[in-house]
Amino acid sequence: MMNATTKLQTLFVRHIALPQDHGSWVFLLSPLLIGLFAAGAWSPASGLLIIAALAAFLMRQPMSIAIKVLSGRRPRRDLTPARFWVLLYGLVGLAALAGLIYLGFGYLLYLAIPGLGVFIWHLLLISQRAERRQIGVEVVGSGVLALAAPAALWVGQGNPNPQGWLLFALVWLQSAASIVYAYLRLDQRVLPALPDLRVRLAMGRRALIYTTFNVCFVAALAFGEQVSFWLILPYALQWLEVLWGALYQPAVGYKPTRIGVRQLIVSSLFTVLFIVTWNAT
Repeated sequence: MMNATTKLQTLFVRHIALPQDHGSWVFLLSPLLIGLFAAGAWSPASGLLIIAALAAFLMRQPMSIAIKVLSGRRPRRDLTPARFWVLLYGLVGLAALAGLIYLGFGYLLYLAIPGLGVFIWHLLLISQRAERRQIGVEVVGSGVLALAAPAALWVGQGNPNPQGWLLFALVWLQSAASIVYAYLRLDQRVLPALPDLRVRLAMGRRALIYTTFNVCFVAALAFGEQVSFWLILPYALQWLEVLWGALYQPAVGYKPTRIGVRQLIVSSLFTVLFIVTWNAT
């Protein structure tokens, strides 16, 4: 008969309890932090939103494991800890959501609708063994996570300010460009040698289009006095990073960890610059 310690060890399986794609954290935390700081004020509801967002984000891993078990991709022993963590994260998330509703933020439930749809889509792909290298799903999924930005803004300000949708668009544009660039770097790493400039330009075209559009879009908003002119800086940082990685320093022979760490650093710098420049005059 198992003692309490053995039972805990059986349930706390790291690769089931926590996401293993560590780079995905930035796609949640960046919008959440941007929204919280853009609001200019925090409240108890802000804490509940953070808990609800984290619970929903963390639930993806054990739910994915459960689907893999049911589709015969993982051993049955993984099902019990997967169920445990789904239940735990679900209860915590529902409790935080109930608190938000009680405080008058029930309209945030509308933001969960697209998230539920994308989550079901993701689980369906897992059941079909087709979830890997789905750049379209990842871009759409980053859009769902970007909804944390307007949610945090609204909770902090106490009302659904329409400016939240602009914040959502700006955050999603950066996330989408970051994902496209990450795929470019992963494609570069398996090249046998440094390609010529024409090939580098062809490979990096999509990432360059995304980041160039972002800079031009934010610049247009700035000249139209919709956002601070200084907000161009974080998008210019990302554009320069993609220009450097696509044309001047392809990731030939790089390890995925090296690529991921650099991506994390650039995304973190983007987040800090965005927060600093959002309300700058």
